[in-house]
Amino acid sequence: MASISATSLLLLLLPISASIYTTLAASVIEDLKNLKPPHDFNSTIMKTCHHNPSIRYCSSSPVDLHEIFKSTIVASHLCNESKNPNCVESFPKIDLRNRPKIAPLYLSFNFFWKYCPLSILTIDVSNNSLESNFPIDVLQCTQLQALDLSHNDLYGDVPIESFSPLANLTSLNLSYNHFSESKISDALFFKRFNSSSFLHSGLLPHKKKFRIKAVILLVGFPIFVILMVCCLGWLCFQRPDFLPRMLRRKYRFTPAMLKAATNGFSRRNLKGKSEAVDIYRGTLRDDTEVRIEIYRGENHPNLIEECKVLVRLRHKNLVNVLGWCNNRRLRAIVTEWMEGENLEMWLLESNNTPWNHRLKILTGVVEGMCYLQEEWPEVGYDLRTSSILLSNNLEPRISRFKIGDQSCRSRKMYKLGVLLLEMLINRRPQEDFETGEAGFLEYIRMHYPGNLQKVIDQKLELTQNTFDQAKQAIGLGLMCTDVSSNQQLSLGQVFDIMSRAYQSCRVLASHSHERIHAERGRGHKRMQSR
Repeated sequence: MASISATSLLLLLLPISASIYTTLAASVIEDLKNLKPPHDFNSTIMKTCHHNPSIRYCSSSPVDLHEIFKSTIVASHLCNESKNPNCVESFPKIDLRNRPKIAPLYLSFNFFWKYCPLSILTIDVSNNSLESNFPIDVLQCTQLQALDLSHNDLYGDVPIESFSPLANLTSLNLSYNHFSESKISDALFFKRFNSSSFLHSGLLPHKKKFRIKAVILLVGFPIFVILMVCCLGWLCFQRPDFLPRMLRRKYRFTPAMLKAATNGFSRRNLKGKSEAVDIYRGTLRDDTEVRIEIYRGENHPNLIEECKVLVRLRHKNLVNVLGWCNNRRLRAIVTEWMEGENLEMWLLESNNTPWNHRLKILTGVVEGMCYLQEEWPEVGYDLRTSSILLSNNLEPRISRFKIGDQSCRSRKMYKLGVLLLEMLINRRPQEDFETGEAGFLEYIRMHYPGNLQKVIDQKLELTQNTFDQAKQAIGLGLMCTDVSSNQQLSLGQVFDIMSRAYQSCRVLASHSHERIHAERGRGHKRMQSR
Protein backbone atom coordinates (compact mmCIF):
# COMPACT_ATOMS: atom_id res chain seq x y z
CA MET A 1 0.00 0.00 0.00
CA ALA A 2 1.36 3.45 -0.85
CA SER A 3 -0.05 6.92 -0.64
CA ILE A 4 1.22 9.52 -3.16
CA SER A 5 0.98 13.26 -2.35
CA ALA A 6 0.90 16.11 -4.85
CA THR A 7 4.47 17.02 -4.00
CA SER A 8 5.81 13.54 -4.67
CA LEU A 9 4.07 13.26 -8.01
CA LEU A 10 5.43 16.61 -9.03
CA LEU A 11 8.87 15.18 -8.44
CA LEU A 12 7.92 12.01 -10.29
CA LEU A 13 5.92 13.05 -13.25
CA LEU A 14 2.61 14.55 -12.24
CA PRO A 15 1.58 16.59 -9.14
CA ILE A 16 -1.75 15.03 -8.29
CA SER A 17 -3.22 14.67 -4.81
CA ALA A 18 -2.67 11.70 -2.57
CA SER A 19 -6.33 10.78 -2.99
CA ILE A 20 -5.76 9.65 -6.63
CA TYR A 21 -4.53 6.28 -5.49
CA THR A 22 -5.88 4.55 -2.45
CA THR A 23 -3.80 1.44 -2.98
CA LEU A 24 -1.02 0.19 -5.21
CA ALA A 25 -0.62 -3.45 -6.16
CA ALA A 26 2.61 -5.25 -5.28
CA SER A 27 3.44 -5.90 -8.96
CA VAL A 28 4.08 -3.13 -11.49
CA ILE A 29 2.69 -5.36 -14.25
CA GLU A 30 -0.56 -5.85 -12.35
CA ASP A 31 -0.85 -2.15 -11.60
CA LEU A 32 -0.29 -1.22 -15.24
CA LYS A 33 -3.00 -3.67 -16.16
CA ASN A 34 -5.60 -2.87 -13.51
CA LEU A 35 -5.26 0.76 -12.43
CA LYS A 36 -7.12 3.46 -14.38
CA PRO A 37 -6.67 7.26 -14.37
CA PRO A 38 -9.05 9.13 -11.98
CA HIS A 39 -11.87 11.18 -13.49
CA ASP A 40 -10.12 14.50 -12.81
CA PHE A 41 -6.75 13.35 -14.18
CA ASN A 42 -6.93 15.62 -17.22
CA SER A 43 -7.69 18.76 -15.24
CA THR A 44 -4.90 17.96 -12.80
CA ILE A 45 -2.41 17.74 -15.64
CA MET A 46 -3.57 21.03 -17.08
CA LYS A 47 -3.14 22.77 -13.72
CA THR A 48 0.26 21.24 -13.22
CA CYS A 49 1.52 22.33 -16.66
CA HIS A 50 0.15 25.81 -16.04
CA HIS A 51 2.20 26.13 -12.84
CA ASN A 52 5.31 24.29 -14.13
CA PRO A 53 5.48 24.13 -17.96
CA SER A 54 9.05 22.71 -17.85
CA ILE A 55 7.76 19.24 -16.93
CA ARG A 56 8.45 16.88 -19.85
CA TYR A 57 4.94 15.78 -20.62
CA CYS A 58 3.80 19.39 -20.81
CA SER A 59 5.80 19.90 -24.01
CA SER A 60 4.42 16.81 -25.73
CA SER A 61 1.74 17.33 -28.33
CA PRO A 62 -0.79 15.86 -28.30
CA VAL A 63 -0.77 14.89 -24.61
CA ASP A 64 -1.11 11.11 -24.19
CA LEU A 65 -2.93 10.81 -20.84
CA HIS A 66 -2.74 7.02 -20.85
CA GLU A 67 1.07 7.00 -21.23
CA ILE A 68 1.49 9.73 -18.61
CA PHE A 69 -0.63 7.78 -16.15
CA LYS A 70 1.34 4.56 -16.77
CA SER A 71 4.55 6.52 -16.22
CA THR A 72 3.40 7.60 -12.74
CA ILE A 73 2.76 3.95 -11.86
CA VAL A 74 6.24 2.84 -13.06
CA ALA A 75 7.85 5.82 -11.34
CA SER A 76 6.26 4.93 -8.02
CA HIS A 77 7.42 1.32 -8.20
CA LEU A 78 10.90 2.24 -9.48
CA CYS A 79 11.38 4.77 -6.68
CA ASN A 80 10.63 2.09 -4.10
CA GLU A 81 12.74 -0.58 -5.89
CA SER A 82 15.66 1.86 -5.89
CA LYS A 83 15.30 2.33 -2.10
CA ASN A 84 15.07 6.09 -2.24
CA PRO A 85 14.72 7.37 1.37
CA ASN A 86 11.47 9.27 0.85
CA CYS A 87 9.58 8.52 -2.36
CA VAL A 88 6.90 11.02 -1.27
CA GLU A 89 9.35 13.92 -1.33
CA SER A 90 12.22 12.93 -3.67
CA PHE A 91 13.31 10.59 -6.49
CA PRO A 92 17.04 11.31 -7.00
CA LYS A 93 18.23 7.96 -8.34
CA ILE A 94 17.34 4.71 -10.11
CA ASP A 95 19.31 1.88 -8.52
CA LEU A 96 18.84 -1.51 -10.19
CA ARG A 97 22.26 -2.99 -9.41
CA ASN A 98 22.35 -6.78 -9.28
CA ARG A 99 18.69 -7.04 -10.27
CA PRO A 100 18.92 -9.14 -13.44
CA LYS A 101 15.27 -10.22 -13.26
CA ILE A 102 13.60 -6.80 -13.08
CA ALA A 103 16.22 -4.50 -14.69
CA PRO A 104 15.33 -5.55 -18.28
CA LEU A 105 11.63 -5.00 -17.42
CA TYR A 106 12.10 -1.39 -16.35
CA LEU A 107 14.42 -0.68 -19.27
CA SER A 108 11.66 -1.85 -21.62
CA PHE A 109 9.17 0.80 -20.37
CA ASN A 110 10.02 3.36 -23.05
CA PHE A 111 6.96 5.46 -22.07
CA PHE A 112 8.58 5.98 -18.64
CA TRP A 113 11.90 7.12 -20.08
CA LYS A 114 10.03 9.41 -22.44
CA TYR A 115 8.65 11.31 -19.40
CA CYS A 116 11.69 10.70 -17.19
CA PRO A 117 11.28 12.67 -13.90
CA LEU A 118 13.51 15.73 -13.72
CA SER A 119 14.56 14.82 -10.21
CA ILE A 120 16.49 11.70 -11.32
CA LEU A 121 20.22 12.43 -11.31
CA THR A 122 21.71 8.94 -11.08
CA ILE A 123 20.97 5.70 -12.95
CA ASP A 124 22.79 2.49 -12.00
CA VAL A 125 21.93 -0.70 -13.93
CA SER A 126 25.26 -2.48 -13.42
CA ASN A 127 25.86 -6.21 -12.83
CA ASN A 128 22.75 -7.46 -14.59
CA SER A 129 24.23 -9.49 -17.49
CA LEU A 130 22.07 -7.55 -19.93
CA GLU A 131 22.38 -8.93 -23.45
CA SER A 132 21.23 -6.23 -25.87
CA ASN A 133 22.32 -3.14 -27.72
CA PHE A 134 22.96 0.05 -25.79
CA PRO A 135 19.71 1.01 -23.88
CA ILE A 136 19.40 4.34 -25.61
CA ASP A 137 16.06 5.21 -23.95
CA VAL A 138 17.80 6.08 -20.64
CA LEU A 139 19.57 8.96 -22.41
CA GLN A 140 16.23 10.78 -22.56
CA CYS A 141 16.90 11.70 -18.91
CA THR A 142 19.02 14.61 -20.06
CA GLN A 143 19.48 15.99 -16.54
CA LEU A 144 21.57 12.96 -15.52
CA GLN A 145 24.81 13.43 -13.63
CA ALA A 146 25.85 9.76 -13.33
CA LEU A 147 25.18 6.68 -15.48
CA ASP A 148 26.53 3.17 -14.75
CA LEU A 149 25.97 0.33 -17.24
CA SER A 150 29.08 -1.67 -16.31
CA HIS A 151 29.41 -5.45 -15.93
CA ASN A 152 26.82 -6.39 -18.51
CA ASP A 153 26.90 -8.05 -21.91
CA LEU A 154 25.92 -5.02 -23.97
CA TYR A 155 27.18 -4.99 -27.53
CA GLY A 156 27.09 -3.00 -30.79
CA ASP A 157 27.84 0.71 -31.20
CA VAL A 158 27.57 3.27 -28.41
CA PRO A 159 25.33 6.18 -29.63
CA ILE A 160 27.94 8.81 -28.84
CA GLU A 161 25.98 11.55 -30.60
CA SER A 162 23.05 10.98 -28.19
CA PHE A 163 25.25 11.96 -25.22
CA SER A 164 25.52 15.55 -26.43
CA PRO A 165 22.33 16.80 -24.65
CA LEU A 166 23.56 15.33 -21.33
CA ALA A 167 25.54 18.42 -20.35
CA ASN A 168 25.54 17.61 -16.61
CA LEU A 169 26.80 14.03 -17.02
CA THR A 170 30.12 13.84 -15.16
CA SER A 171 30.26 10.16 -14.24
CA LEU A 172 29.96 7.43 -16.87
CA ASN A 173 30.84 3.77 -16.51
CA LEU A 174 30.55 1.47 -19.54
CA SER A 175 33.26 -0.96 -18.41
CA TYR A 176 33.11 -4.74 -18.89
CA ASN A 177 30.85 -4.88 -21.91
CA HIS A 178 31.34 -5.87 -25.55
CA PHE A 179 30.82 -2.67 -27.50
CA SER A 180 32.26 -2.05 -30.93
CA GLU A 181 35.40 0.03 -31.48
CA SER A 182 33.88 1.72 -34.53
CA LYS A 183 33.21 5.00 -32.68
CA ILE A 184 36.59 5.33 -31.00
CA SER A 185 37.56 8.01 -33.49
CA ASP A 186 35.29 10.51 -31.62
CA ALA A 187 38.11 11.93 -29.49
CA LEU A 188 35.98 14.60 -27.75
CA PHE A 189 33.68 11.99 -26.20
CA PHE A 190 36.58 9.96 -24.78
CA LYS A 191 38.35 13.04 -23.45
CA ARG A 192 35.20 14.00 -21.53
CA PHE A 193 35.60 10.94 -19.28
CA ASN A 194 38.69 9.15 -17.97
CA SER A 195 39.81 5.76 -19.20
CA SER A 196 38.31 3.97 -16.19
CA SER A 197 34.90 4.61 -17.74
CA PHE A 198 35.73 2.24 -20.60
CA LEU A 199 37.79 -0.59 -19.09
CA HIS A 200 37.25 -3.84 -20.99
CA SER A 201 34.27 -2.32 -22.74
CA GLY A 202 35.48 -3.05 -26.24
CA LEU A 203 35.59 0.67 -26.97
CA LEU A 204 39.28 1.01 -26.13
CA PRO A 205 41.87 -1.44 -27.49
CA HIS A 206 42.73 -4.10 -24.94
CA LYS A 207 46.37 -3.78 -23.91
CA LYS A 208 47.01 -7.48 -24.30
CA LYS A 209 45.29 -7.55 -27.66
CA PHE A 210 47.18 -4.43 -28.61
CA ARG A 211 50.47 -6.10 -27.71
CA ILE A 212 49.50 -9.17 -29.73
CA LYS A 213 48.60 -6.99 -32.69
CA ALA A 214 51.86 -5.09 -32.30
CA VAL A 215 53.86 -8.32 -32.20
CA ILE A 216 51.98 -9.66 -35.23
CA LEU A 217 52.64 -6.40 -37.05
CA LEU A 218 56.32 -6.21 -36.12
CA VAL A 219 57.01 -9.88 -36.85
CA GLY A 220 54.40 -10.70 -39.43
CA PHE A 221 54.92 -7.69 -41.67
CA PRO A 222 58.65 -8.39 -42.30
CA ILE A 223 57.82 -12.05 -42.94
CA PHE A 224 55.09 -10.99 -45.33
CA VAL A 225 57.50 -8.65 -47.12
CA ILE A 226 60.12 -11.43 -47.38
CA LEU A 227 57.55 -13.86 -48.76
CA MET A 228 56.34 -11.28 -51.27
CA VAL A 229 59.93 -10.56 -52.37
CA CYS A 230 60.59 -14.30 -52.72
CA CYS A 231 57.36 -14.78 -54.64
CA LEU A 232 58.11 -11.83 -56.91
CA GLY A 233 61.67 -13.08 -57.42
CA TRP A 234 60.38 -16.54 -58.34
CA LEU A 235 57.95 -15.00 -60.81
CA CYS A 236 60.65 -12.81 -62.33
CA PHE A 237 63.17 -15.61 -62.76
CA GLN A 238 60.92 -18.64 -63.26
CA ARG A 239 57.44 -17.63 -64.47
CA PRO A 240 57.53 -14.01 -65.68
CA ASP A 241 54.50 -14.80 -67.87
CA PHE A 242 52.38 -14.35 -64.72
CA LEU A 243 53.58 -10.76 -64.37
CA PRO A 244 52.02 -7.77 -66.16
CA ARG A 245 53.49 -7.39 -69.64
CA MET A 246 55.28 -4.17 -68.71
CA LEU A 247 57.29 -6.00 -66.00
CA ARG A 248 58.47 -8.87 -68.20
CA ARG A 249 61.84 -9.05 -69.91
CA LYS A 250 61.00 -8.91 -73.58
CA TYR A 251 61.80 -11.96 -75.71
CA ARG A 252 63.10 -13.93 -72.69
CA PHE A 253 61.73 -17.39 -71.88
CA THR A 254 62.61 -19.49 -68.85
CA PRO A 255 62.86 -23.30 -68.61
CA ALA A 256 59.78 -23.27 -66.34
CA MET A 257 57.77 -21.39 -68.97
CA LEU A 258 58.76 -23.80 -71.74
CA LYS A 259 58.14 -26.81 -69.50
CA ALA A 260 54.63 -25.54 -68.73
CA ALA A 261 54.01 -24.77 -72.42
CA THR A 262 54.91 -28.32 -73.50
CA ASN A 263 53.19 -30.11 -70.62
CA GLY A 264 56.50 -31.11 -69.10
CA PHE A 265 58.18 -31.73 -72.50
CA SER A 266 55.81 -34.62 -73.07
CA ARG A 267 56.27 -37.08 -75.94
CA ARG A 268 52.94 -35.96 -77.32
CA ASN A 269 54.34 -32.47 -77.89
CA LEU A 270 57.62 -33.69 -79.44
CA LYS A 271 57.30 -33.02 -83.19
CA GLY A 272 60.84 -33.61 -84.39
CA LYS A 273 64.19 -34.90 -83.20
CA SER A 274 67.74 -34.98 -84.52
CA GLU A 275 71.22 -35.38 -83.10
CA ALA A 276 71.42 -31.74 -82.09
CA VAL A 277 67.85 -30.39 -81.84
CA ASP A 278 64.52 -31.43 -80.35
CA ILE A 279 61.46 -29.64 -81.73
CA TYR A 280 58.37 -29.28 -79.53
CA ARG A 281 54.99 -27.75 -80.05
CA GLY A 282 53.83 -25.67 -77.10
CA THR A 283 51.11 -23.33 -75.89
CA LEU A 284 52.08 -20.24 -73.92
CA ARG A 285 50.00 -18.89 -71.06
CA ASP A 286 48.31 -16.37 -73.40
CA ASP A 287 47.29 -19.30 -75.71
CA THR A 288 49.90 -18.50 -78.36
CA GLU A 289 50.96 -21.63 -80.25
CA VAL A 290 54.76 -21.82 -80.51
CA ARG A 291 57.54 -23.96 -81.96
CA ILE A 292 60.34 -24.62 -79.50
CA GLU A 293 63.74 -25.74 -80.82
CA ILE A 294 65.86 -27.11 -77.96
CA TYR A 295 69.60 -27.38 -78.64
CA ARG A 296 71.63 -30.03 -76.87
CA GLY A 297 75.28 -29.83 -75.87
CA GLU A 298 77.35 -26.99 -77.32
CA ASN A 299 75.28 -26.57 -80.46
CA HIS A 300 74.32 -23.08 -81.49
CA PRO A 301 76.95 -21.21 -79.40
CA ASN A 302 75.88 -17.75 -80.63
CA LEU A 303 72.25 -18.26 -79.69
CA ILE A 304 71.58 -14.99 -77.85
CA GLU A 305 73.43 -12.75 -80.30
CA GLU A 306 71.53 -14.25 -83.21
CA CYS A 307 68.13 -14.13 -81.49
CA LYS A 308 68.54 -10.44 -80.60
CA VAL A 309 68.59 -9.77 -84.34
CA LEU A 310 66.02 -12.39 -85.40
CA VAL A 311 63.29 -11.10 -83.08
CA ARG A 312 63.37 -7.83 -85.05
CA LEU A 313 62.61 -9.49 -88.41
CA ARG A 314 59.09 -8.73 -89.56
CA HIS A 315 57.87 -10.05 -92.90
CA LYS A 316 55.00 -12.24 -94.02
CA ASN A 317 57.40 -14.71 -95.65
CA LEU A 318 59.64 -15.13 -92.60
CA VAL A 319 58.80 -17.09 -89.48
CA ASN A 320 58.46 -14.74 -86.50
CA VAL A 321 61.07 -15.41 -83.81
CA LEU A 322 59.38 -14.73 -80.45
CA GLY A 323 62.39 -15.11 -78.18
CA TRP A 324 64.92 -17.45 -76.65
CA CYS A 325 65.90 -19.33 -73.52
CA ASN A 326 69.54 -19.30 -72.51
CA ASN A 327 69.97 -21.29 -69.33
CA ARG A 328 72.69 -23.65 -68.19
CA ARG A 329 70.05 -26.38 -68.21
CA LEU A 330 68.19 -25.39 -71.37
CA ARG A 331 68.98 -23.46 -74.55
CA ALA A 332 66.16 -22.92 -77.02
CA ILE A 333 64.68 -20.66 -79.71
CA VAL A 334 60.93 -19.98 -79.63
CA THR A 335 59.12 -19.15 -82.87
CA GLU A 336 55.52 -18.98 -83.96
CA TRP A 337 53.86 -22.30 -84.73
CA MET A 338 52.83 -22.97 -88.33
CA GLU A 339 49.83 -25.25 -88.69
CA GLY A 340 50.78 -26.34 -92.20
CA GLU A 341 53.60 -28.67 -93.26
CA ASN A 342 56.99 -27.86 -94.66
CA LEU A 343 57.59 -27.57 -98.41
CA GLU A 344 59.33 -30.95 -98.65
CA MET A 345 56.39 -32.81 -97.14
CA TRP A 346 53.92 -30.88 -99.28
CA LEU A 347 55.72 -31.84 -102.50
CA LEU A 348 56.08 -35.51 -101.55
CA GLU A 349 52.78 -36.28 -99.90
CA SER A 350 50.19 -33.96 -101.38
CA ASN A 351 48.24 -35.08 -104.46
CA ASN A 352 47.20 -31.56 -105.33
CA THR A 353 50.28 -29.44 -106.02
CA PRO A 354 49.38 -27.53 -109.22
CA TRP A 355 51.68 -25.13 -111.02
CA ASN A 356 49.97 -21.95 -109.78
CA HIS A 357 50.40 -23.07 -106.15
CA ARG A 358 54.09 -23.80 -106.66
CA LEU A 359 54.52 -20.47 -108.41
CA LYS A 360 52.85 -18.69 -105.48
CA ILE A 361 55.24 -20.38 -103.03
CA LEU A 362 58.29 -19.50 -105.13
CA THR A 363 57.20 -15.86 -105.41
CA GLY A 364 56.76 -15.63 -101.63
CA VAL A 365 60.19 -17.14 -100.98
CA VAL A 366 61.86 -14.64 -103.33
CA GLU A 367 59.94 -11.77 -101.71
CA GLY A 368 61.24 -12.81 -98.28
CA MET A 369 64.78 -13.02 -99.68
CA CYS A 370 64.47 -9.48 -101.08
CA TYR A 371 63.41 -8.17 -97.65
CA LEU A 372 66.44 -9.74 -95.98
CA GLN A 373 68.81 -8.51 -98.67
CA GLU A 374 67.58 -4.94 -98.38
CA GLU A 375 66.93 -4.65 -94.62
CA TRP A 376 69.11 -7.32 -92.97
CA PRO A 377 72.05 -8.24 -95.24
CA GLU A 378 73.89 -9.80 -92.30
CA VAL A 379 71.17 -12.44 -91.86
CA GLY A 380 71.67 -15.65 -93.80
CA TYR A 381 69.01 -18.30 -94.40
CA ASP A 382 68.51 -21.91 -95.36
CA LEU A 383 66.58 -22.43 -98.62
CA ARG A 384 66.13 -26.17 -98.41
CA THR A 385 62.58 -27.43 -98.88
CA SER A 386 62.64 -28.84 -95.33
CA SER A 387 63.24 -25.40 -93.83
CA ILE A 388 60.44 -23.58 -95.66
CA LEU A 389 57.15 -23.83 -93.77
CA LEU A 390 53.73 -23.41 -95.37
CA SER A 391 50.68 -21.83 -93.80
CA ASN A 392 47.20 -23.17 -94.43
CA ASN A 393 46.81 -20.80 -97.39
CA LEU A 394 50.23 -21.88 -98.79
CA GLU A 395 52.04 -18.71 -97.73
CA PRO A 396 55.73 -19.74 -97.48
CA ARG A 397 57.83 -18.85 -94.42
CA ILE A 398 61.62 -19.14 -94.33
CA SER A 399 62.30 -20.64 -90.89
CA ARG A 400 66.05 -21.06 -90.46
CA PHE A 401 68.49 -18.20 -90.22
CA LYS A 402 72.11 -17.60 -89.37
CA ILE A 403 73.60 -14.30 -88.30
CA GLY A 404 76.88 -13.28 -89.90
CA ASP A 405 76.45 -15.54 -92.91
CA GLN A 406 78.36 -13.53 -95.49
CA SER A 407 77.54 -15.80 -98.41
CA CYS A 408 78.12 -13.96 -101.65
CA ARG A 409 75.22 -12.93 -103.85
CA SER A 410 76.03 -15.62 -106.41
CA ARG A 411 75.88 -18.35 -103.74
CA LYS A 412 72.44 -17.20 -102.60
CA MET A 413 71.22 -17.12 -106.19
CA TYR A 414 72.61 -20.62 -106.68
CA LYS A 415 70.60 -21.93 -103.68
CA LEU A 416 67.47 -20.22 -105.04
CA GLY A 417 68.01 -21.87 -108.43
CA VAL A 418 68.32 -25.32 -106.82
CA LEU A 419 65.12 -24.71 -104.84
CA LEU A 420 63.25 -23.59 -107.97
CA LEU A 421 64.36 -26.66 -109.92
CA GLU A 422 63.61 -28.98 -107.02
CA MET A 423 60.03 -27.70 -106.85
CA LEU A 424 59.51 -28.34 -110.58
CA ILE A 425 61.25 -31.70 -110.80
CA ASN A 426 60.20 -32.90 -107.32
CA ARG A 427 63.43 -34.88 -106.76
CA ARG A 428 65.73 -34.69 -103.72
CA PRO A 429 69.28 -33.79 -104.90
CA GLN A 430 71.04 -35.29 -101.88
CA GLU A 431 68.94 -38.44 -101.75
CA ASP A 432 68.17 -39.26 -105.38
CA PHE A 433 71.58 -38.53 -106.92
CA GLU A 434 74.96 -39.97 -106.01
CA THR A 435 76.80 -36.72 -106.62
CA GLY A 436 74.16 -34.60 -104.90
CA GLU A 437 73.32 -31.20 -106.34
CA ALA A 438 75.87 -31.51 -109.14
CA GLY A 439 74.25 -34.72 -110.37
CA PHE A 440 70.79 -33.20 -110.01
CA LEU A 441 71.71 -30.19 -112.14
CA GLU A 442 73.46 -32.34 -114.74
CA TYR A 443 70.34 -34.53 -114.98
CA ILE A 444 68.18 -31.47 -115.77
CA ARG A 445 70.65 -29.97 -118.28
CA MET A 446 70.69 -33.28 -120.16
CA HIS A 447 66.95 -32.94 -120.86
CA TYR A 448 66.73 -29.16 -121.30
CA PRO A 449 65.12 -27.83 -123.34
CA GLY A 450 63.88 -30.55 -125.67
CA ASN A 451 62.94 -33.40 -123.32
CA LEU A 452 61.61 -31.62 -120.24
CA GLN A 453 58.40 -33.64 -120.11
CA LYS A 454 60.49 -36.55 -118.85
CA VAL A 455 61.88 -34.62 -115.82
CA ILE A 456 59.01 -32.32 -114.83
CA ASP A 457 56.88 -33.60 -111.93
CA GLN A 458 53.89 -35.47 -113.36
CA LYS A 459 51.60 -34.15 -110.61
CA LEU A 460 51.77 -30.70 -112.18
CA GLU A 461 49.31 -31.67 -114.99
CA LEU A 462 50.45 -28.79 -117.18
CA THR A 463 48.51 -27.25 -120.03
CA GLN A 464 50.34 -25.84 -123.02
CA ASN A 465 50.43 -22.35 -121.48
CA THR A 466 51.57 -23.53 -118.05
CA PHE A 467 54.08 -25.91 -119.65
CA ASP A 468 55.68 -22.95 -121.39
CA GLN A 469 55.84 -21.11 -118.07
CA ALA A 470 57.40 -24.14 -116.37
CA LYS A 471 59.95 -24.42 -119.20
CA GLN A 472 60.90 -20.75 -118.72
CA ALA A 473 61.13 -21.29 -114.95
CA ILE A 474 63.55 -24.21 -115.45
CA GLY A 475 65.65 -22.02 -117.69
CA LEU A 476 65.62 -19.35 -114.97
CA GLY A 477 66.70 -21.92 -112.39
CA LEU A 478 69.59 -23.11 -114.55
CA MET A 479 70.73 -19.51 -115.04
CA CYS A 480 70.74 -18.99 -111.26
CA THR A 481 72.85 -22.12 -110.71
CA ASP A 482 75.38 -21.26 -113.44
CA VAL A 483 78.01 -19.57 -111.25
CA SER A 484 80.71 -19.90 -113.97
CA SER A 485 79.11 -17.37 -116.31
CA ASN A 486 77.91 -13.81 -116.09
CA GLN A 487 74.35 -14.82 -116.88
CA GLN A 488 73.14 -14.78 -113.25
CA LEU A 489 70.28 -12.37 -112.65
CA SER A 490 69.86 -10.16 -109.59
CA LEU A 491 67.38 -11.10 -106.91
CA GLY A 492 65.18 -8.15 -107.85
CA GLN A 493 65.05 -9.30 -111.48
CA VAL A 494 64.07 -12.81 -110.41
CA PHE A 495 61.30 -11.40 -108.20
CA ASP A 496 59.92 -9.33 -111.13
CA ILE A 497 59.93 -12.37 -113.43
CA MET A 498 58.26 -14.60 -110.83
CA SER A 499 55.64 -11.96 -109.95
CA ARG A 500 54.67 -11.44 -113.61
CA ALA A 501 54.48 -15.20 -114.16
CA TYR A 502 52.28 -15.64 -111.12
CA GLN A 503 49.93 -12.82 -112.16
CA SER A 504 49.76 -14.26 -115.70
CA CYS A 505 48.96 -17.68 -114.25
CA ARG A 506 46.14 -16.20 -112.17
CA VAL A 507 44.70 -14.46 -115.24
CA LEU A 508 44.84 -17.71 -117.23
CA ALA A 509 43.16 -19.56 -114.37
CA SER A 510 40.43 -16.90 -114.18
CA HIS A 511 39.75 -17.05 -117.95
CA SER A 512 39.67 -20.84 -117.83
CA HIS A 513 37.18 -20.75 -115.01
CA GLU A 514 34.95 -18.29 -116.87
CA ARG A 515 35.10 -20.40 -120.02
CA ILE A 516 34.17 -23.58 -118.16
CA HIS A 517 31.32 -21.79 -116.44
CA ALA A 518 30.04 -20.42 -119.77
CA GLU A 519 30.21 -23.85 -121.42
CA ARG A 520 28.26 -25.36 -118.56
CA GLY A 521 25.65 -22.63 -118.93
CA ARG A 522 25.26 -23.28 -122.67
CA GLY A 523 24.98 -27.00 -122.08
CA HIS A 524 22.27 -26.41 -119.50
CA LYS A 525 20.28 -24.27 -121.98
CA ARG A 526 20.54 -26.98 -124.67
CA MET A 527 19.19 -29.53 -122.25
CA GLN A 528 16.24 -27.26 -121.45
CA SER A 529 15.49 -26.63 -125.17
CA ARG A 530 15.27 -30.40 -125.75
